[in-house]
Amino acid sequence: MADAAVALLAIAATLAVYAAARAVQRRRKSVWLHPVLVSIVVLIAALALLDIDYATYDRGGRVLTFFLGPAVVALGLPLYRQMEEIGRRGKAVLLSLLAGAAVGTLSATLAAALLGASDQVVRSLAPRAVTTPIAIGIAERVGGLPALSAAVAIFTGILGAVIGPPLLRAIGVRSRTAFGLSLGAAAHGVGTARAAEEGEVEAASSGLAIGLMGVFTAVLAPLGLALLAWLGLLG
Repeated sequence: MADAAVALLAIAATLAVYAAARAVQRRRKSVWLHPVLVSIVVLIAALALLDIDYATYDRGGRVLTFFLGPAVVALGLPLYRQMEEIGRRGKAVLLSLLAGAAVGTLSATLAAALLGASDQVVRSLAPRAVTTPIAIGIAERVGGLPALSAAVAIFTGILGAVIGPPLLRAIGVRSRTAFGLSLGAAAHGVGTARAAEEGEVEAASSGLAIGLMGVFTAVLAPLGLALLAWLGLLG
């Protein structure tokens, strides 16, 4: 009963903090008050102040984590509705996301290897550019730390969702499809939630980017790590 109470409290606290963070963002209209970012900061601070370890909190947190998978699958609905629109740009979409997956994998792992990071850390950074559930699976496959991969994926997603939209507008991106693809490829789940605020085309494109980035990265991550090993940068 005690474990169930702790789990319910963790779920309630997380949802309450997120709801409050969304309300604050709507009122203040600041990109730096992204609900996910604010929620993470507030919850970490609360756990530290109350001296609650993560394992205790995760009794409820894992229930919320479970819904990450179904949430990614649910992105297929807006994609289905916009399939004709996106299909007209099929070749450009595939090539751009393939390039994005290659750059996302090599940029993080190569930089970490050159800076002297341990092999396990380098391997954990290989799935940096994919959404959290996929990143965890890839990390387990290539010998990385799933927890570190998840943390990096979440941080990447938050950063992309915060600076992505204003940056894309500043450099003149006007295509709704390109806008969504960029957010999905660079900021995965969090970026897709942000893209959905722009419209259904953006949401569908972003959802497509999440799926294809996951497929491409699952193939390219082991190849990229093998290349680093061949170059003598990875054991």
